[in-house]
Amino acid sequence: MLDQTLFTIFGREVKMYGICIAVGILVCLVVFFIYTKQKKMPAIMQDFSFFVAIIAIVAGFAFGVLYQSVYIWISEGVFTYSGITVMGGLIGGAAAFVIAYFVGGKLYFTGNNLGLHKREFNKILLVAPCCITVAHAFGRLGCLCAGCCYGIESNTGFTLYIHGANRIPVQLYESIFLFVLFAVLSVLYFKRCNILMQIYLIAYGIWRFIIEYYRGDVSERGFFLGLFPSQWQSILFVAAGVGLLIFYAVKKIPYFLPKEEPVAAVAANGEGTAETGVAAGEQAEQKSDGEQTDAKEDDNK
Repeated sequence: MLDQTLFTIFGREVKMYGICIAVGILVCLVVFFIYTKQKKMPAIMQDFSFFVAIIAIVAGFAFGVLYQSVYIWISEGVFTYSGITVMGGLIGGAAAFVIAYFVGGKLYFTGNNLGLHKREFNKILLVAPCCITVAHAFGRLGCLCAGCCYGIESNTGFTLYIHGANRIPVQLYESIFLFVLFAVLSVLYFKRCNILMQIYLIAYGIWRFIIEYYRGDVSERGFFLGLFPSQWQSILFVAAGVGLLIFYAVKKIPYFLPKEEPVAAVAANGEGTAETGVAAGEQAEQKSDGEQTDAKEDDNK
């Protein structure tokens, strides 16, 4: 495809794959800044999140390479650091972000900002799927240019000549799917939907499970109990998304956050607004418990 060297920087070859990855990361950070600013995230929290995101990105690439190395070892019996897999990058990057976020936040936020990272975590949970999806979409365009993650051979429908045969351009289809998913998540984000992570996990899990059947490079990663490794991970994605939906329902955490009241109205009511879904669920439980207590007291009277 477009795997030729475009130019060199300090002796390093720069190809279209690297440019797509760089653009994806840049757009991801821009989306994070714009979206969290709309949610009125404090500047100190944005700066901290950017720093943690850089750690997660580096860790994600490292885990992605490690996962691919394990796949090669399973299929060929040789352990070598070569290639990268998205699922490994997503899982490793997410784990690194959570660890760095809470450990670093405990050390970083002190004094008047003590516990700020915990109070703002729901905003991170809401914006993360949008950031991940748009970065992933550009990354898949990079895969198309590099000719990796290619599809199975086909002589019908729209195909591209990759690796010596006409193949289904699964990279392009996944990129389109991810851009559409990003658009849907963005609309829901600004409509104050509180279950974006669940939607992302379920939607991408289902998509990835299906698209694996059309991948031509899956033999490089082997099988396990009749499924490809990425399909097992997709099942975990869907299970996690469904599990979170059930958790929110049990804890009475709203699927859509209420609109913020004008400042004057808030002052008149003597109440503050909370942009945290978990807090809203806890408040609902406390309110319900309080109403039951009041009812009992009235009965005793």
